[in-house]
Amino acid sequence: MSGDSELGEFLKVRRALVSPAEGGRARRRVPGLRREEVAALAGVSTDYYTRLEQGRHKRPSEAVLRSLADALQLDDLSTRHLFDLARTVAAPRRRTPAATVQRVRPSLHRLLTSFTDHPAFVRGRRTDVLAMNNLAALLLTDFPAKPARDRNLLRWVFLDEEARRRYVDWEKTASSMVGTLRLDAGRHPDDQLLTRLVDDLSEHSDEFRTWWADHRVVERRDGIKRFEHPLVGRIDVNYEALDVTGEADQTLFIYTTEPGSESESKLRTLAEQVRAPTRPGTSPDSN
Repeated sequence: MSGDSELGEFLKVRRALVSPAEGGRARRRVPGLRREEVAALAGVSTDYYTRLEQGRHKRPSEAVLRSLADALQLDDLSTRHLFDLARTVAAPRRRTPAATVQRVRPSLHRLLTSFTDHPAFVRGRRTDVLAMNNLAALLLTDFPAKPARDRNLLRWVFLDEEARRRYVDWEKTASSMVGTLRLDAGRHPDDQLLTRLVDDLSEHSDEFRTWWADHRVVERRDGIKRFEHPLVGRIDVNYEALDVTGEADQTLFIYTTEPGSESESKLRTLAEQVRAPTRPGTSPDSN
């Protein structure tokens, strides 16, 4: 992924989403704003904006980026992503270092293990699952038992049919995860493992390829997940996503259920299954 092309593609996709003022003008053959209209709204020349889209201008100022965000009607998250992409374009190209292996510190592993009634896991860059407790492994899939390359939420969601059966709202969940990966790509444009993941998923999934091309960005902090579990049926959980203090690009996800709900009862049944002596434990060194 080239920073130049990523910034240009993002601008093109986002201007196509902005509806021009009607004003009685004839229907257009293509949707969205023209380059000259974005330039006028942002207070820059059409030539300047065109060079941005084509990757020929390397250092847009903060003021210009703010004006472009307003012209393209970007929300706060998309504006942050725009700034990430612009920093990528401005940064000098350097030799890409070897990918750093993310690890979860032992105290966090112990914390995960202590959550015996709540599924919990740590997500790293590229939606890699770095660690999870046994209840999360039973509710989702046992990522620690998979080969290192396959301990990735996106690989599971798009390439494993079980994931499609497990998530009631599969399309919503999968497209949201693609948006999360887009954020990672903006922050880490030289991540070779991320590039390989995108290439692999694009080759094997039409849905991933389509959603990746729309440049949507998503940051998941809380919400509801709905599962259809083979052992207990439908379970609705609330999730909270918490940044791990002192660790870059690590997020702790914790699932809970509504008190007194049928989902709470079903999750308790799964927890009892996990506590059975036949269920192997998850070792801190398993990732």
